[in-house]
Amino acid sequence: MTWFRKLLPPPAAPAPASEPPAAGPPLDGDDPATLRSNVAQLNRYINQNSGRLPGESVVTARRVTDVLREVIDTSEIRPLDIYAVISVQGILRDYLPTTLRSFLALDAAQLTAPRPSGRTPVQSLQEQLEALLDAATSVLTAAQAQDADALLSQGSFLRTKFSGSDLDL
Repeated sequence: MTWFRKLLPPPAAPAPASEPPAAGPPLDGDDPATLRSNVAQLNRYINQNSGRLPGESVVTARRVTDVLREVIDTSEIRPLDIYAVISVQGILRDYLPTTLRSFLALDAAQLTAPRPSGRTPVQSLQEQLEALLDAATSVLTAAQAQDADALLSQGSFLRTKFSGSDLDL
């Protein structure tokens, strides 16, 4: 029976640009360059599916990725805090792609039909995207506050180091 396998062509690999980043760890780790690459890949996925997503949701999803990119860009000033990395990875590699995939898997006839919650899938998608935007904005605020705190600490150190002290004789 193994000779049947030789007659079948090998399965084709899926096109990487048509899928969002897979849930779970990426191939190359959590360095800023990899995270930026994941943002770009997710943006391509959003753009490719913009005809199937509501316009408002496309804008909100792209705002989420823009805020995440801002968080990643704070790494140019100082390394990302582990909590920021975990939050960015969670949104980029799981929460946002899963939200989009779940909506795109729906039949078009179901998109505007109210569900038992009273909301339509379109409304639910927008609500979920806004929650992700709020979470991403909170991570950015925390990263920026950490940078501001570091700047204040550096200023205190410099004042202590280079100003006269009561202990000087």
